[in-house]
Amino acid sequence: MSIAILTEAEIRKCVDLDQEALDAVADGFSGLAAGNATVPPILAILIPENNGEVDVKTAYVRGLDSFAIKIAAGFYNNVDLGLPTGSGMMVIISTKTGFPEAVLLDNGYLTSVRTGAAGAIAASYLAPKEIETAGVIGTGSQARYQMRGLKLVRNFHRLIVYGIVSDEIDRYAAEMGPLLGVKVIKARDEETVIRESQVVVTTTPSHKPHIKADWLHPGLHITAMGSDIEEKQELYPEVLRRADLLVCDRKSQCFRLGELHHALDEGLISRDDHIVELGEMTSGKNPGRQSDKQITVCDLTGVGVQDTAIALLAYEKANKKGLGSRIDT
Repeated sequence: MSIAILTEAEIRKCVDLDQEALDAVADGFSGLAAGNATVPPILAILIPENNGEVDVKTAYVRGLDSFAIKIAAGFYNNVDLGLPTGSGMMVIISTKTGFPEAVLLDNGYLTSVRTGAAGAIAASYLAPKEIETAGVIGTGSQARYQMRGLKLVRNFHRLIVYGIVSDEIDRYAAEMGPLLGVKVIKARDEETVIRESQVVVTTTPSHKPHIKADWLHPGLHITAMGSDIEEKQELYPEVLRRADLLVCDRKSQCFRLGELHHALDEGLISRDDHIVELGEMTSGKNPGRQSDKQITVCDLTGVGVQDTAIALLAYEKANKKGLGSRIDT
């Protein structure tokens, strides 16, 4: 037997944040909503002395010949070392034999793509149809991928960005303006981003909430994707209570890890509230936004079906292109 090894450079030749990636991730969510996916709890290893974490996510979708196990690391002190904050790999396992078929050494690239795709899927159902101004809080990798994904589903012309490191904001603006073909405006504070945008994505690893309910306005959509472990939080819980439509990627997971977790602890929402999962929208069970005046909020924590979907897409395309090397086991 042999195992395929794919490098990040080879994977980048196969998969990008485009409609094909959105469709693959949407199919994963639809399978989850249909009850066809087995998704174990996330294994999270915190390494606080180095401001780091390692997460293991996976999902088996019935009917597929393979599934992926993803190991992803986020070490936020790496900035001071001149290294990327994110890294990782995905291992593809045969559902027929249990043997590994491939190792995708993507260094977190596929996670970036599938997370950006989830944000785009959320926006396609929840953002107003007409957008003049989008907003993003944060200037890291997902601040880029989320806005790239949003541009696939909505045509906006202005992008307001807020961050805490001036040089990073400047780099972000210089890069994303030409890439998206939009005017990038540097906001003086987070409140400005919320009040002046129709769609906002929060992309920070914050452990303290910083988005307030008083800033919300009719027609606003917020996707919060930074809170993926119990200790992280970007939204004050009152934000979720103010939402006319509350959406998440997976309720059981978000009640444990995400923004829903904090609102649940505060007693501002309950497990019995009407909260829609992304898969309900991708499978046609729920239409998403119903009026231009609704305030919608989506809590994204990252689900294993996304990893299996994007990994299998990359592996399939790599095989067709004849990419990768093989080692005998």
